[in-house]
Amino acid sequence: MALSFLDREHTVAKPGYSRWLIPPAALAVHLCIGQAYATSVYKTALVKHFDASLTSIGIIFSIAIVMLGVSAAVMGTWVERVGPRAAMFTAACFWATGFLIGALGIATSQLWLVYLGYGFVGGIGLGIGYISPVSTLIKWFPDRPGLATGMAIMGFGGGALVASPLSRQLMSLYDSGYDPSNAKSVPTGSAVALLFLTLGIVYFIVMMFGVFNVKVPAPGWKPAGFDPSQLKAKTLVTTSHVSAANAIKTPQFWFLWVVLFCNVTAGIGILEQAGPMIQDFFREGDTSTVAATAATGFVGLLSIFNMAGRFAWSSTSDFLGRKPTYIMYLGVGMVLYFLLAVAGHSATAVFVLITGIIISFYGGGFATVPAYLRDLFGTYQVGAIHGRLLTAWSAAGVAGPLIINGFLDAQGKPGELVYSDYRPALFTMIGVLAVGFVANLLIRPVGEKFHEAAHSDAFAEAGESTPATR
Repeated sequence: MALSFLDREHTVAKPGYSRWLIPPAALAVHLCIGQAYATSVYKTALVKHFDASLTSIGIIFSIAIVMLGVSAAVMGTWVERVGPRAAMFTAACFWATGFLIGALGIATSQLWLVYLGYGFVGGIGLGIGYISPVSTLIKWFPDRPGLATGMAIMGFGGGALVASPLSRQLMSLYDSGYDPSNAKSVPTGSAVALLFLTLGIVYFIVMMFGVFNVKVPAPGWKPAGFDPSQLKAKTLVTTSHVSAANAIKTPQFWFLWVVLFCNVTAGIGILEQAGPMIQDFFREGDTSTVAATAATGFVGLLSIFNMAGRFAWSSTSDFLGRKPTYIMYLGVGMVLYFLLAVAGHSATAVFVLITGIIISFYGGGFATVPAYLRDLFGTYQVGAIHGRLLTAWSAAGVAGPLIINGFLDAQGKPGELVYSDYRPALFTMIGVLAVGFVANLLIRPVGEKFHEAAHSDAFAEAGESTPATR
């Protein structure tokens, strides 16, 4: 068959294959789907083009994030069964098709088509693309799972750093009247439609690089000098395996679900409000001492903290351990939110430093959680378990902005808010993080009754079911 190269058996690496070729393949996918964080670039243009409200346009992103969690949860077991190459190819098709349908919707002024395209179809590509390289990286890097997942998921956090300037330049090419250096300049709807068309084609090509280069290790493979028996000496790290079906029956899964939900809720609330927030914290009368262009730069800086945190903190978790790392994310996070509430307005440097560290914890939480799952449940179906856990992200993507915006709406109107108006929301986030902190403390090793009977590492590496579980 023409697509037989996608089959799992055709992706098994031959002896001598370097595992360091896998992270670039994973990055090719995550850098592309990370464009989801750059939707603000054309948000105003879509509002003007469709003559719609900010809320109506914001629903596009919300649908995409909800579908990310849903598709990751529903398709996780399928991803494990067919292997990373077929899954990444499927993700590329959905992601690119989402852009093409979205472009058609913009060109014909049919907003529902943008919901269907970028939101629903593209969101499916987001979910499958997000989880497809993760379990493969963990199998290639059993000695450093935090480093491995950090390298890939870092790309999702940094996708906006590539997509934002690229999108602005492309829209200026398609609309001669649009000046990307002028914050008040708005591109036409046709320019955004052409942008979607271009991104759909370009992202498909880049993601295919990952498709052709990803491979899975042969059954029984392990890195030179790695002794799996050493894992038994580490707290919470198991050498047994738990299926996705059994994982969701354990309290550990749901404690970790709460941990991820709380960490993401707190971080995404700041990310969603970042630009206006820094201006409001330093407002004097009707004007802010922070210019709109500086606020835009601040959003870009937070993207760097987000990306760096995904790599740095997840790699550090290989030495600290996953549970202590989340104690840091949530415990230090509570202190930082308190400092932001009471002293964030004292100086812009203080505000930027505190929010930057908070967002680095937000990104680090995403990158560390697959390794945490591997520690608790083993490598067998870890991608499917990860997919189910990402429903916490979908829930937090709704809860975080609702909490922040709900409090701010009660305090006043946009453009008139000051730092004290943010305090109720920030103190609420401290409570949210406290719930996650307690949930993390309650995590213990998974009971033996949930382990797969007679499940060997050979089966786990091959991603197959054992005779006892078929």
